[in-house]
Amino acid sequence: MDKLKMETSDMAAENIEKIGALFPSAVTEMRGEDGSIKKGVNFEMLKQLLSPDVVEEGDERYEFTWVGKKQAIAEAARPTTKTLRPVKEDSRNWDATENLYIEGDNLEVLKILQESYLGKVKMIYIDPPYNTGNDFIYNDDFKVSSEEYADESGEVDEEGNRMFKNTDSNGRFHSDWCSMIYSRLMLARNLLSEDGLIFISIDEHESHNLRKICDEVFGLENFISQIVWEKRYTRSNNAKRFTTLTEPVICYAKSLAKVTDIKEKRSEKADSIYSNPDNDPRGVWTSVSYVNPASKTQRPNLVYKIHNPVTGEDVEHPTNAWKYERATYEQHVKENRLYWGKNGENTYPRLKKFLSEMDGGMVPVDLWRHEDTGTTDQASKELESLLGRNIFDFPKPKELVMRILSLIINGDIGQDNIILDFFSGSATTAHAVMQLNAEDGGHRKFIMVQLPEETDEKSEAYKAGYKNICELGKERIRRAAKKIHEDNPDATFDDGFRVLKLDDTNMKDVYYAAGDYTQDLVSMLESNVKPDRTDLDLLFGCLIEWGLPLSLPYTSETIDGCMVHTYNDGDLIACFDENVPESVIKTIAKRQPLRAVFRDSSFASSPEKINVGEIFKSLAPDTRVKVI
Repeated sequence: MDKLKMETSDMAAENIEKIGALFPSAVTEMRGEDGSIKKGVNFEMLKQLLSPDVVEEGDERYEFTWVGKKQAIAEAARPTTKTLRPVKEDSRNWDATENLYIEGDNLEVLKILQESYLGKVKMIYIDPPYNTGNDFIYNDDFKVSSEEYADESGEVDEEGNRMFKNTDSNGRFHSDWCSMIYSRLMLARNLLSEDGLIFISIDEHESHNLRKICDEVFGLENFISQIVWEKRYTRSNNAKRFTTLTEPVICYAKSLAKVTDIKEKRSEKADSIYSNPDNDPRGVWTSVSYVNPASKTQRPNLVYKIHNPVTGEDVEHPTNAWKYERATYEQHVKENRLYWGKNGENTYPRLKKFLSEMDGGMVPVDLWRHEDTGTTDQASKELESLLGRNIFDFPKPKELVMRILSLIINGDIGQDNIILDFFSGSATTAHAVMQLNAEDGGHRKFIMVQLPEETDEKSEAYKAGYKNICELGKERIRRAAKKIHEDNPDATFDDGFRVLKLDDTNMKDVYYAAGDYTQDLVSMLESNVKPDRTDLDLLFGCLIEWGLPLSLPYTSETIDGCMVHTYNDGDLIACFDENVPESVIKTIAKRQPLRAVFRDSSFASSPEKINVGEIFKSLAPDTRVKVI
């Protein structure tokens, strides 16, 4: 039986294999950091193979670069052996929920999610650190090991997460931020569905750099819009120069070719402009101009006389063409779509647009007013009302995120979408998902990722009992769910979340040469699983390895004295007991799961492993069987 690797895919190695399949001569051997021989790419040869016009080093060309960019790219491709450990006692509705709250460095978490959620996330919203010189950002020092950095800086939390304050006195102030966001966006792009969108809140400190990074990661051709959000509406006389009332929200598609249409739900305000002054049996309508902005010279095919049926006059615009060809105009007349005013007093006609024809929603605009999307002040007050005091700086209003999540993509209102926020903060996105589900009956699922950054001992959050940001975010979700139920007593929505924590591998770390093994060591290795790991830890480790979603239901039962776990009605069946009897193996095989997994140490000898393989070949030939 094969062993599970218990680490994420090596994306760099996979890409090298793909290049080798197309251009074998561009792949060579090189020596790795540990001295071993591995495959690498001869980029000079690859350039020559791709084009006769080679871009030589030093040639002038447009590019966006910074100190550490290459390391950031390499880090995104580097596999991780870390895992996610379930924390049932900190979760809400563990058995029923499809929502996830993940604690840990989002760079590592995004790597772990690659297999389970590749191409499955419809929408991503993030509000990353703005790099003001005062906020904590994730430290990705690619030039030293994590241990070296920790030893040098000493700035780690109790979970071993590395953090530092990126002050504006740092010589790599912008470079560090660019490296931080670049590697994470590379991984996030993989998780988006082909018609998926990402929205990023940012301010003036890094907005210019973020656009350039997104142009590289997602492709310039996949830029959709830079939305101007009105985050406040009153000027501050404390400002030295200009009061900042707006903030950009940048939007990119995974593939714009797959996003043919984006609409917004119609609002009462939008519908209020419709009326029926002429009692048209087709219902309320509004009107648009029939005059083309183009001149007669520019559009001579759209120049003709139009008859006013009220006055009997034939009219022609003195300078401009009409918007429609004559045949279309004649069809509009036939359908009684031209409006000349109540008594025919309009100089030129207007075209009727009926509300009944507007079922597809409205085309979004790139200016989002505070009346529709809330303000930072309103967001702070709402959070204060939920948690009892003002304990989080500059949260985003849930209305802003709800507007994003409500967008209609290719006619799909997105009620079953998976929503990802890997800078979760105060968990506004989770709140927005639950609120929207309660209002429209949707089944959207959220995945929140947040570094358990410690709160300052002098902060209101710390005084309120929240030792880190994750504690605050989880409590916000619990209280928000309660409030939504109170306000919407008849609504049903998923108000729970599974808590998972990033941790080192479930497997023992063993680094011994073959000649160094002693009898004591061999005895220790009879079980290669760390002693503090539970069955649930191992089960979720297997889900990650096999690329299964982490929010599906499972059952646990005792069969002949062994604990057996069945995930999602047979997607995987696992038994991690020692000395698993043949009766249990046969019971599992008879259920014909798609996958089965055991401990390597469950079988005392190679013949026993062979016997397991034979049992499955006989009873469940299509089942993939592996050990950890």
